[in-house]
Amino acid sequence: MDAMQLANSLPMWLACGTAVLLVVFQAVIFTKKAMDAAPKVGLTNDQVKRAMKSSALTSLGPSVVILSGMLSLLVSVGGPMAWMRLSFIGSVMFESIAAGIGTASAGVQLGVDEMTAFAFTMAVWTMILGSIGWIIVSTLTADKMEKVQNRMAGGNSALVGVISGAAMVGAFGGMVSQKLVAVDKSALSCVLGGVFMAILLYVSGKFKISWLKEWNLTIAILVAMIITAPVSYTHLTLPTIA
Repeated sequence: MDAMQLANSLPMWLACGTAVLLVVFQAVIFTKKAMDAAPKVGLTNDQVKRAMKSSALTSLGPSVVILSGMLSLLVSVGGPMAWMRLSFIGSVMFESIAAGIGTASAGVQLGVDEMTAFAFTMAVWTMILGSIGWIIVSTLTADKMEKVQNRMAGGNSALVGVISGAAMVGAFGGMVSQKLVAVDKSALSCVLGGVFMAILLYVSGKFKISWLKEWNLTIAILVAMIITAPVSYTHLTLPTIA
């Protein structure tokens, strides 16, 4: 069987679809439990609805990025695997790299050489086994994270928020810094996104525009992508650091 016929075959759709249904089932369970717990911690129905709406809107921007990556992954490993992997992980960069490593071990350069059934199989195993560590670590340590947080904060609940915020800034800062050092179209996109985000935060806070606060991340990402796209299309590059 041809590699792409195998990648887009009915058994693959059924296998990957079952995994995606598990994610949907988990989301429904978590949502129900969160809504049941909301009154117990003093949240009103209006607050819960606003939180859900804000979360849904905020996820649109990153989802567009994932969708664009899924289209390229779809060509390489087929629709079922691209759909399933990005429904689980959501990291386009990891999936592309893992698929490339897998096919390379079979002597096939991803996106260049013709895909073989064996190379496709290696790509699938590499993507799955390469991320299984995250599942094992989170399964074994998730219930202990609250104790770790409290110990690091020394019982100060306000400090827990500061530590969590600093961790997020450090994680995103680390990812962005890799793009900025290259001083290319990726750096331009990062800078534009940061500038537009700052402007939107100022405007939404200054004029108390509540709906803009919910859309600012999505707008910043999309505008940065739209402005940077012509740079990528014309193959223009910025000066590199010596």
